[in-house]
Order: sequence, then C-alpha cells, then structure tokens
Amino acid sequence: MQDLLKRYLDYLRAERGFSPYTVRNYTTDLLGNKSGVYPMGFFQYLQQKNVKSVKDVNRHILREYIGYLMEQNISRRSISRKVSAVRSFYRYLLREGYIEENPVKLTTSPKLDRRLPECLSKEELDRLLSAPSQDTAQGIRDRAILEIIYASGMRISEIVSLNLGQVNLDTGEIKVLGKGSKERMVLIGNMAITSLKKYLEAGRPRLVCLKGDRFALFINRFGKRLSQRSIQNMLERTALKAGIDKHVYPHLLRHTFATHMLDGGADLRVVQELLGHASLGTTQVYTHVTQAQAKKVYLAAHPMARKTETNAK
Repeated sequence: MQDLLKRYLDYLRAERGFSPYTVRNYTTDLLGNKSGVYPMGFFQYLQQKNVKSVKDVNRHILREYIGYLMEQNISRRSISRKVSAVRSFYRYLLREGYIEENPVKLTTSPKLDRRLPECLSKEELDRLLSAPSQDTAQGIRDRAILEIIYASGMRISEIVSLNLGQVNLDTGEIKVLGKGSKERMVLIGNMAITSLKKYLEAGRPRLVCLKGDRFALFINRFGKRLSQRSIQNMLERTALKAGIDKHVYPHLLRHTFATHMLDGGADLRVVQELLGHASLGTTQVYTHVTQAQAKKVYLAAHPMARKTETNAK
C-alpha cells in the first residue's frame, strides 16, 4: 500500500499539478502524522485493523473509520476532507487498473454545517492597508502584497509563485498559474498598481542580492522568494498593528475581495472567473454573505423593521 500511495502522490504532483501544500494535506489524511499529535490517517487505521491490501477495503471499513474520527471530536469539515482524500485515492486505483471496482464510491461524508466566509469591513481594510511602514523596504513590500491580494483575490500560493514577467503594470493585468496549473488573468486597480510600482522602484532593489532569486516578484531581506508562512506571519503582525480584532489570514482577504465585488454589483460569473473557481457553486457562497449583510443593514436602518408588534400598537 505504501508503494501505491507514493505513485498516487506522484500523480497528484505531475498530472494534476497540485501544490506541495495540497499534496502534504493528502499525505497527512491518508498516511497520518508520525508525531501522533493528529488522529491517525486512513492507512494507519487500516494497519490497526490488520487490513493488508487496498483490495480488502470496503464501505463498511470506511464507515467505521468515519465513526472513529467522530469519536475523536474531529470537526465535520476535517472528516469530510479525509474521506474525500480516500475517495480520490480509490478513483486513482480504479483508473490505473489496480482494482476492478471502487468499494468506497457510495460512502457519504458527514453533512457539513454551512459556514459563511468572514470578511473585513471597508474600514478595517483601510486600517490594514495603511499599517505597513513606508519607510522600510519590507514595509513597502508588505503594503504591495496586501493591495494585490485584495485587488485581485489571488490565493497565497499564487502570490508567492509570482515572477516579475507575469505582471503588466501598464494594463493592470497579472497572469496567474492557479490550481491544477490552470492559467488565468487577474486585474488590479490603480491603488494596487501604485503600491506595486513603489515596491519595484523603492522596495525590491533594496532587498535584491547576488545569491537571491532574480525572477521572484516578492522577496525577503535575503533576496529569496517569500514563503507562504512569511506572508501569513506578516498579515498577523499587520492586523495586530492595525488594531483589528479578527483572525486575519491571506484567504480572508480573498473572501473580502469577492464579497466587496458582489456588494458593488459585480456579476457572479465575473467573480468566479477572477477567483479561478472551477464551479459557480463555489462562488455562490459569497451571495449568501452579501444577503446576510443586506439583512443586517436593513434591520439596523429601517424604522419599521426595529419595531415589535407591541410597539406598533
């Protein structure tokens, strides 16, 4: 089974074009975490049950595995992700001819509670964007990163992989290589263009060094390409400095971009294209956010909405 898992992970990297972060998640969900901090992966569970071959797995075993995870008080979202990884693995086995029938295709995941994505208010966003110091190269860079994520809705993996040649400041366009190596064009407005120009003229030249990455758009103080972790840490520090009482992370800015676009009247399919969503259904969750915000504003502003039946009399 270990050999089949290795081939499957190679398939995710080479043919599906999954990022190292995504492949790592699949590995943890299937193989488990050796530290023992997290609940056992599917393969570890099979070993505990003395199941020695992928052909011996059936839907009853997967249901028992789901039951085990639920007993560990794992969130339904995490359980759903683990079950999805198992299903994906078995679809690969079926496609490659390692098995003749998929034993887990009919197994359902626990029903998820629908969670609306959180986003920043425009006032919070203004504070966040204004927080990085413009007196240092790092501060100029950080402001440019924040402006671009909010202006374009790009994923953090897409931000860190950006090269200089992918950006066209004259047209405000950035060529992005997204999930599954799918290429798309995203747009940035005047504020983001101005911040990026300042970074390229007054920030990045002060960070460049001979042994650095000469192609990477965003680099650290050693001239190397910025990591996802570096941007996450920067966002947390900047949010603290801005006095924002929320957990601020890169995907929150992506949520904020989508929500503010729809609030401003953007077409749902345009937002889908800009976000790089394969399915319109994934983008539609943001319509619920804007509806929730509209209801909140209505209840706060409309004089009759705040009256109870007793007050009306």
